[in-house]
Amino acid sequence: MISLAATWRIAFAIGLCIAILLSVCARAPSRSVPSWELRRLMFCALMLYAVGVLAKLTDHGLLAGLVFSGGIMLSTLAAWLSRGRDQEDPPGGEEPIDERPPPDPDGIPRIDWAAFEREFRRYERGRRERLPA
Repeated sequence: MISLAATWRIAFAIGLCIAILLSVCARAPSRSVPSWELRRLMFCALMLYAVGVLAKLTDHGLLAGLVFSGGIMLSTLAAWLSRGRDQEDPPGGEEPIDERPPPDPDGIPRIDWAAFEREFRRYERGRRERLPA
């Protein structure tokens, strides 16, 4: 017969496995998360792992398990959030194809600098709006 403690441990392990699978298989978020926020989440997860190791070394097994599971949950959250996409990303995850400008009669490609400048300014405004304050 399985004891109550073993049942809880098995259920807890199954819950963590489900969280890991969801981070990989769930639909990706519609917006991307800035990389500095993902780094902060992973730093917090690493700190939780370090506290878990310290708790385990000082014979606080239950606390260590809870702290380790918090680190796992933060890691799975960061993995899921890292799958987000910007609106500017091409559909299907493919790289955009650069179209070459039509060449001038003398064979040198012609570049519309005014259009380039307008596109760049629009890109820069959108980028500033997405940056954190």
